[in-house]
Amino acid sequence: MTTTSPAAHVPRRTVVGYAAGSVGTGGFGTLPGLVLAYYLTDTLGVAAGLASLVVTVPKLWDVVIDPFVGARSDASAARHGSRRRYLLAGALTLPPLFAAVFAAPAALAGVPAAAWVVVWFVAAATAFSLFQVPYIALPAEIASTSAERTRLLAPRIAVLAVAILAFGAGGPLVRDAAGGGRTGYLVMGVVCGAVLGLGMLGAWWGAPRRAAVTPPADGPPVAPRPRVRGDALRLGVAALREIPAFRWLLATFVLQALATGAMLACAPYVATYVLGDEGAVTVLFVALVAPALLVMPFATRVGRRLGKRGGYVAASGLFVAVTLALVPMRWAPGPWVYALVALAGVAYAGMQLFPLAMLPDVAAVDARERGTDRAGVLGGVWTAAETAGLALGPTLVLAALALTGFVSREGGALADQPAAAVTGIALAFSLLPAVLTAVSVATLTRYRLTEAVVDAPATGVAA
Repeated sequence: MTTTSPAAHVPRRTVVGYAAGSVGTGGFGTLPGLVLAYYLTDTLGVAAGLASLVVTVPKLWDVVIDPFVGARSDASAARHGSRRRYLLAGALTLPPLFAAVFAAPAALAGVPAAAWVVVWFVAAATAFSLFQVPYIALPAEIASTSAERTRLLAPRIAVLAVAILAFGAGGPLVRDAAGGGRTGYLVMGVVCGAVLGLGMLGAWWGAPRRAAVTPPADGPPVAPRPRVRGDALRLGVAALREIPAFRWLLATFVLQALATGAMLACAPYVATYVLGDEGAVTVLFVALVAPALLVMPFATRVGRRLGKRGGYVAASGLFVAVTLALVPMRWAPGPWVYALVALAGVAYAGMQLFPLAMLPDVAAVDARERGTDRAGVLGGVWTAAETAGLALGPTLVLAALALTGFVSREGGALADQPAAAVTGIALAFSLLPAVLTAVSVATLTRYRLTEAVVDAPATGVAA
């Protein structure tokens, strides 16, 4: 992979626009994971077991559609020099579809309400894929060195942290300000959907019309345009097989998506049934995400000192230690819980920054050594795996609730929960994320792509 100006910095407009895209990715990745399970069990009267299927099915669809979108965006980038048309399509279609997820009519409850949510969530997930997959692929094409990609990604992660905080804390506030219940969720869906679209339009506005980093003119042909979804899946499987660094980095990130997905989905239940205050979910969310804004510059310095992998290992280890320390919350809830969650937020900053800065390194080395740009394919596989992980996290939580006898409700007064269900909630918020993240550290040690290799000149041999 080459560039006409290797030493040039990414233009400010591109940096700002790319960072703005995190409003969309952060909001869509956070708000459904935080409130959807709770919306199903405590507003629509959907049983916990059925709710677990509702939050899982749309994400399984992502496993099919994301690689297809990735391969198609690669072909589009090869022909037109840009992925902007996909960014625009996702930005325009996601807002109304997102609002529809939370617009279940009053006449629907239980199984019919679950069906409504599944249909519209699948449609919204498809629109999000049109944006997210090419968005993930962009850094490998607009920044030419490992250090430059980290500088590009750092503002994006800062905005991501703001978006997660704004949607995670603000979404429930909008819902409650609108009166709660079905009406509150509908207003929340409309308002938050509009904000998602604005952020995504920012990424479309800032994306370059032509890639700044392009494959060499005398290299092998660009990736072919897939004719059917099976071709895209085949390309994705081939990338996993051929790029060990991608395989192990993805495994690490998916395990951590499971962990954070479980914590997000469990937060409203912890607030309501462990801490005894339904409104405490906002405090929990602020405690988890706000520290990331403060420590992001420090995390960048840690990456320069320890390397991206070293910084990623350190952040993950801290997260394991803190979540294990949260286990006693079931028997001794109190303000100390917020302090530990804030410390977990410090680790969370690194767990977001480092893998997203490492992914474009993998794509750049692959394109440089093979002469074929597969950034879209890698982005499609990454997005599919990430969204599946974030969805299966709530699935694990809902499965635990179902097994421990959790009692659902259709709005109204809180249901009395058995002691086993409250214990299950506390452990799903603490022990489960700790175990998943500990396993992810083992997979991360298999990632061997260093900054020196990333910035080395092309050798013509596969990495």
